Amino acid sequence: MTDTNPWTHRVTALGGGHGLYSSLSALRRLPLDLTAVVTVADDGGSSGRLRAEFGVLPPGDLRMALAALCGDDEWGQTWARVVQHRFDGIGEMHGHATGNLLIVSLWELLGDHVAALDWVGRLLGARGRVLPMALTPLEITARVSGLDPADTGRVTTVHGQVAVATCQGRIESISLVPPDLRPCPEAVQSVRDADLVVLGPGSWFTSVIPHLMVPPLAAALTETEAHLVVVLNLGQDGETDGYAVADHLAVLLDHAPDLAVDTVLVDRSEAGDLGDLEELAAQCGARVVVSDVACDDGSPRHNPVKLAGAFAEILAALA
Repeated sequence: MTDTNPWTHRVTALGGGHGLYSSLSALRRLPLDLTAVVTVADDGGSSGRLRAEFGVLPPGDLRMALAALCGDDEWGQTWARVVQHRFDGIGEMHGHATGNLLIVSLWELLGDHVAALDWVGRLLGARGRVLPMALTPLEITARVSGLDPADTGRVTTVHGQVAVATCQGRIESISLVPPDLRPCPEAVQSVRDADLVVLGPGSWFTSVIPHLMVPPLAAALTETEAHLVVVLNLGQDGETDGYAVADHLAVLLDHAPDLAVDTVLVDRSEAGDLGDLEELAAQCGARVVVSDVACDDGSPRHNPVKLAGAFAEILAALA
């Protein structure tokens, strides 16, 4: 990375759902060449229904990523509201998001997942590109302990994103089905070409770690020369109840021991619990950056302006 202008950096952000929405809402405020790589394992709600009926990728997380990349002008905010709009009523359209239907329509018309998402991005004026993690609809499978009160040590296999995200046990590990999934070549290349890669925040086991379960994508993440930033969640996401901040990084490295993390970004609210995190980060060659990135209302959400500032400081240090 020899370019000394921080505003020409290529940035790839990986995740899904509300976590990726947060990071993209921040990153699109910076003048970057930005790409989002999105998980495609959702099996609930509108996405699950469309996936089951048409055999397509679940569009919901892709839609949210596109909405996050809309600008603050009238055009961007209007289209962001349109694609996020859900139909009311009591019929078959109830609960479907307009953006989901638009994406699936273009998939059917064009027969090309990437081209269709690019067309939606052009319509919205999205400030970046959105790509699926894989071109195959995926199922998340988790090994979970503690589901049986009579035998808390017993490990049970749980299938499906919704079931995994809502199970009451402790998630030990995850895997993806089918094993012969088709990675998105453009997504893999975006990681290899990036100057900065952002992993997280988000539901740790169903939005973040799945990227490490796609072999070509995992290889790109471990081999890229990009500066890899892991953004830790604010509080716990339900899937990681009881976790300390260091546990989030530990479980990430359990699934990808060769992952070369450079920076771990954590909110100032966790400053009193950093000892183990800094020790673990040092072991994998990373530094811990503590920054004020939370919303001021006390909710466990990242403030996009503050998070953009933290990303800008990290990018500036790369020069």
